[in-house]
Amino acid sequence: MRPRRLRSALTVLGAAATATALALGPAAPATAGTHGPAPAARAATAHGLTPVTDLLARRLLLADKVAAAKYGTDTPIDDPVREAQILNDVRARASSLGLEPDAVAAVFRDQIEANKLVQRALYARWDAHPAERPTERPDLAKEVRPALDRITTGLLAALRDTERVRTAPACGPRLATAAGWSAYTHRLDAPHLEGMGRALPSVCAGPR
Repeated sequence: MRPRRLRSALTVLGAAATATALALGPAAPATAGTHGPAPAARAATAHGLTPVTDLLARRLLLADKVAAAKYGTDTPIDDPVREAQILNDVRARASSLGLEPDAVAAVFRDQIEANKLVQRALYARWDAHPAERPTERPDLAKEVRPALDRITTGLLAALRDTERVRTAPACGPRLATAAGWSAYTHRLDAPHLEGMGRALPSVCAGPR
């Protein structure tokens, strides 16, 4: 997505989230663990980019567990070795799905950076407010990374299934609307909304 279109999309993101909230009112899901939007709303969004943006939101929420696992330890937020492994893996899997490997790697690079943005925001919050620090340390290897791997598999499939929408000229506005919907249904707070904005730039692939 070009910078000007991206800025426009991010502006629409906030408006879309607000509009969705006003439209749904108290019937909206209370947490990310609920059953999701009403059937009519699901039907209205099923053919757009919400399958992608819902997975982006779920990945951003997992940043909380990643941060909780690392906070107060010697494990840094940046993990170049792990990041390279993820990008090499998705490039290989993209080819098998008929997707352009570098374009898919760009999407996942954005997800990695978005995740780290949320982690840094959480670190700053916990440093400033010790009472909010996590009381449990999730297991990165056994709990968090398997969940991230499942989202990776789902996101690759969603990128394949939405390729026509993502390469269409109207992808930017559609992406912003879908992101607004997902931000609302998953109740993303300010750091996670900022993360969602960082996760979006490479989703719209543009014409080949």
